[in-house]
Amino acid sequence: MAGVSDAELKAMSQEDRAAALGMTTEQLTGRTSMIEFNADEEERFTYPWAPDVFYNKRADLDTTELTTTEVNTRIRELMNEGYGHITVKDPRGKHSLGVGILSRLTLEFEGSLGYFAVGLIDGPNVRIKGRVGWSCGENMMSGTIVVEKNAGSTFGAAIRGGDLVCKGSVGSRTGIDMKGGTILVGGDTGALSGFMMQRGRMVVCGNAGKNLGDSMYDGTIFIGGEIQSCGVDAVEAELTDLDKAWLTRKLGQYSMMPDQGVDHFTKIVAGKQLWNYDNLEPNEKKLIL
Repeated sequence: MAGVSDAELKAMSQEDRAAALGMTTEQLTGRTSMIEFNADEEERFTYPWAPDVFYNKRADLDTTELTTTEVNTRIRELMNEGYGHITVKDPRGKHSLGVGILSRLTLEFEGSLGYFAVGLIDGPNVRIKGRVGWSCGENMMSGTIVVEKNAGSTFGAAIRGGDLVCKGSVGSRTGIDMKGGTILVGGDTGALSGFMMQRGRMVVCGNAGKNLGDSMYDGTIFIGGEIQSCGVDAVEAELTDLDKAWLTRKLGQYSMMPDQGVDHFTKIVAGKQLWNYDNLEPNEKKLIL
């Protein structure tokens, strides 16, 4: 389906469009990545108990004298008061800020955060004007997180949906156990990125460390720089016109388009030799590993 235009994609049925985008080869059961969501849809897109917020109603939250628990409690109180744009000032690298938010709003942090920042979220649009520690965006369900500087290890661990963006470099094990969504990295990523990846897409504009995509089950990894080594059952695949069109749109959305475009990206997918690993003979297992 290489060479399909955006207009042609829009005219297709959902099944044909999913096939064109390469979403029909997955073998996992349960929630399928073929399902498409309409951003204008209200039903099944928000929780019934989520507070009604107004994006033009803004509040600043000074965290200098507050503990992590107090900051998170105050964010929820402001949401219940209808504030839809909350700016957290001077976070000073506190851990676990902004976690467990299951509503739509704009949340900004004017500074750096510590470990487990904005994890377990489903809906908010977050911007962090600094760095983050380990496990930013862990188990993220939907929404967006944009980190302006660098991030630590396990960036986007077990992410299930949404866009998780780091405009700098990230540590090792990026997207470990990734189950959906999109991870974008403007710089480099460390070793074992994409380890046990199950679904979703990861884009790294810079270099990748050792054992990229080790034991990945499905999903796609795009690397713009050098790959130190690929892990078990991670193989290079053809970069199609659809891949290039998607990369162009997604990187352009966050102003991360490399100067040389997207033609130079390397595409890594699962070799699928581990899909039936338990059924293999001992000698066959040794050949794969």
